[in-house]
Amino acid sequence: MENFVRNRGGRQMPSFARAKVADAMHPGVIGVAPDTDLETVARAMASHRIHAVVVEGIEPEGGGERLVWGIVSDLDLMRAHDAPEPLPTASQLAATEIVTVEPDDPLARAAQLMTEHDVNHLIVASAGSGRPLGVVSALDVAATIARGRA
Repeated sequence: MENFVRNRGGRQMPSFARAKVADAMHPGVIGVAPDTDLETVARAMASHRIHAVVVEGIEPEGGGERLVWGIVSDLDLMRAHDAPEPLPTASQLAATEIVTVEPDDPLARAAQLMTEHDVNHLIVASAGSGRPLGVVSALDVAATIARGRA
């Protein structure tokens, strides 16, 4: 069992070196519509005790439609709170650069992407559809590192 440690529930969890994004991510996303106001975004974060929400919508594109999405972090929310009236909507707050990983990607790669792009949250997207499946945060990476290098 040299590359695994046990979590509080006794389940074997891989060490950071062997962990995949799926081992650390929070499955599911809390989403808001692009036109959601700042207070509603804040309420969603507070009520679900999360640090980021996914903004998801549909945009027309060349005779069809395409799924567009972004992420609003707690830091984005705090920066926007001091903005002059009118307060921005979720789509205006959403980070312009979306960084994604897939569940089977190494967690070390997710940590590398967070560092390279100076972000604390990555959207975990389905390899097939590209739809958001969850979120992995810097805190999730830290928790995996804290389990040790066993």
